[in-house]
Amino acid sequence: MRCKPLSPIVVAQAYRNACLTELQAIKPGNVHVFADGHGMTVHDFIKSADVTAELISQAGLTVGQRLLQAVQATHAAVGMNTNLGLILLCAPLIQAALSPSRELDLAQNLARVLEELSVDDGALAAQAILLAKPAGLGNVTKHDVQAEIKVNLKQMMVAAADRDFIAWQYANNYNTIFSDALPLFLNVKQAWQDQAKVNSEAWATTAVYLTFLARYPDSHIVRKHGMDIAQAVRFEAQAIEADYAKINNPKLMQARLLDWDASLKRRDINPGTSADLTVATLLAYQLQQLGMAIA
Repeated sequence: MRCKPLSPIVVAQAYRNACLTELQAIKPGNVHVFADGHGMTVHDFIKSADVTAELISQAGLTVGQRLLQAVQATHAAVGMNTNLGLILLCAPLIQAALSPSRELDLAQNLARVLEELSVDDGALAAQAILLAKPAGLGNVTKHDVQAEIKVNLKQMMVAAADRDFIAWQYANNYNTIFSDALPLFLNVKQAWQDQAKVNSEAWATTAVYLTFLARYPDSHIVRKHGMDIAQAVRFEAQAIEADYAKINNPKLMQARLLDWDASLKRRDINPGTSADLTVATLLAYQLQQLGMAIA
């Protein structure tokens, strides 16, 4: 497999499409077109996608520059943190799309990008994180973003990998996305795409989101509410995800999903990390569909 380069315009559209597709899917506890939540509306997320798409996809930028510019644009446009996690995940994918190695596929090229991250990328990422002020941000003993950054961005993420699942992706070359989530998305989309009046891409997105939530304690919930509540939500997700995986028509699960969505929001529980990972999965799909990986 080899990579072919994509233009900034095409990559920006792929990024925006990934953000908007994620909003079309029911994601219990998170913001989507069926329900706002947590003081945020779906329009905040659409605006965030619109103002960041071109900036995060510009030619000639480093990963750190992509991160900081996108977070600054979001802050100016909506005044809140709607997208820090997905920006952290999508910037390296975009870097891989805009600067491919001809002998590597998308996943391999992403691994190269992560290995080449610099100390400056780390410092810019720290600025972006401090500006976004994610829920539960506190002090840590190693590579604290509120202190001077002396290591590269991947080293920062490796140090945080045991407590943050986005950082874990950096440390493990997005293995969860490429090995698990992306194949699941493709399989579910294929299974439902011939059904009349079923948006197979949106329902496959819900499947990916539920799988993340059922398999891993959501880092955003852990930071805000603690591990016990995160694990309790994971157990709730497992029961719903198991039934969702068996159903022939996903619309039959809509009422149950929306009921759980309302329950989570009443408890102020937002599985934001699972949503961010879902966007990254959709972006990887978009890039591959555009011919990022070719035989």
